[in-house]
Amino acid sequence: MTRIRQIGFGLAAIAALLAPLVGPVLAQNHAPNPYRTVEGVWGQLEQGRTWGSTSAVYMAPDGMNVWVGERCGGNQGACMQQQDWDPIMLFSPDGELLRSFGAGMIVWPHGLHVDSQGNVWVADAAGAEDKGHQVHKFSPMGELLMSLGTAGVAGDGEDTFNQPSDMLVAPDGSIFVVDGHGAGNNNRVVKFDGSGDYIMQWGETGRENGEFRDPHALAMDSQGRLFVADRGNSRTQVFDQNGNHLMTWTQFGRPSGLYIDGNDVMYAADSESSNAGSMSNMGFSRGIRIGSVHDGLITAFIPDPQWRLGVRGTTAAEGVTADALGNVYGAEVGPRMLRKHVRVR
Repeated sequence: MTRIRQIGFGLAAIAALLAPLVGPVLAQNHAPNPYRTVEGVWGQLEQGRTWGSTSAVYMAPDGMNVWVGERCGGNQGACMQQQDWDPIMLFSPDGELLRSFGAGMIVWPHGLHVDSQGNVWVADAAGAEDKGHQVHKFSPMGELLMSLGTAGVAGDGEDTFNQPSDMLVAPDGSIFVVDGHGAGNNNRVVKFDGSGDYIMQWGETGRENGEFRDPHALAMDSQGRLFVADRGNSRTQVFDQNGNHLMTWTQFGRPSGLYIDGNDVMYAADSESSNAGSMSNMGFSRGIRIGSVHDGLITAFIPDPQWRLGVRGTTAAEGVTADALGNVYGAEVGPRMLRKHVRVR
């Protein structure tokens, strides 16, 4: 039986604590899959360009168009080789490319967030040629508005990151960044005000509550609680905006990506659990788990189509988002594509 660790109070905490007791198999791998996966490669790139790895995806404020960060036809290093290719792209629900930007500005796009004004935030999780190790804020048309961190410099200070993975903007304008990529890296959450001035940070390397091993993604619910994908520890930790630990959940698997929609439904992309040659988080299959943050129960599961084939390495989605109709988009590093899952029931 999967053990879930949690600290918290109230009905939501009690329900999440009981989730594995009332349905351990359902919570792990066998919730219903009410989605049809679109066959083939989704999203029409410019002529002569092919999809590379992507972990960055987020809905536009209209709830229909989708922003994607694509790694210039490859993975690490590709955007430095193809500096005339735009890594940040906006697609229509039909996969039509609407606009793009960012050529020569981003080393390794890793996480995306779109704020309430439609500004596009990008985590650049590598450094090369005096670029990278930064979080950038762009206007919807691609104008650079703000950068956090020092270009090309890896560090653990108030103005440096070491491979930041993701960020989000809270309703009051506060900016949260998870830093950095890899279990042996900075392992912290950093908070800034809306102008980009440092406020505080929390976290260090470890397995206790409030500690991290590769904090990989962020999401925030309607109560303002901050959900951190603590991937290296195969869990999701929940905090208030001052870094106080509220809960630890394990039922959403080993999360690489998180997204919470306007109905407080959380989508967790698990690209590294077992059943595909990995010994991590044994008993959990790879795929996208879906459930309400109010009770923590898994209500739907989109299985990774490759884990049954025994594919090693990262498979399934690392990044995830959902549109206003409930369709789910998975940004896939290993298969090198953006995959669309259409809600059918």
